[in-house]
Amino acid sequence: MTLSIRNQLPGTVTAIIPGEAMATVKVRLDGGQEITAAITREAVSDLGLTEGSAVRTLVKSTEIALSTSPVEGLSIRNQLPGTVTAVTSGPAMTSVKVSVEGGELTAVITTDAATDIGLRAGCAVVAMIKSTEVSLATA
Repeated sequence: MTLSIRNQLPGTVTAIIPGEAMATVKVRLDGGQEITAAITREAVSDLGLTEGSAVRTLVKSTEIALSTSPVEGLSIRNQLPGTVTAVTSGPAMTSVKVSVEGGELTAVITTDAATDIGLRAGCAVVAMIKSTEVSLATA
């Protein structure tokens, strides 16, 4: 199957915390960072996920926010430090390529936001992704 989701980071499931309808799944990315996905319990079962399962985290480009430094006091736990490698701006939206340990992400943000925080190749950023915006696929 071919997906339009470019942000696919490989990792290993380290913990599964089931709830009534949803589960949180902690994944250690191959680059060493930890990311949490909130997915349905049914998806955990359908995918056969257990601790130690190899997975790919999938995140749409429009679901990644960028900051020029870590942000405290947010409920967003998935904050991956990286470096901007390319910026492609249009009149409304800007595509930002970010190199993170173990992979590369693409974030699509408004051009106004990219301008306001001064994004350019070489600058340090933090990619922020809500757990509910992270999907998992078996590797």
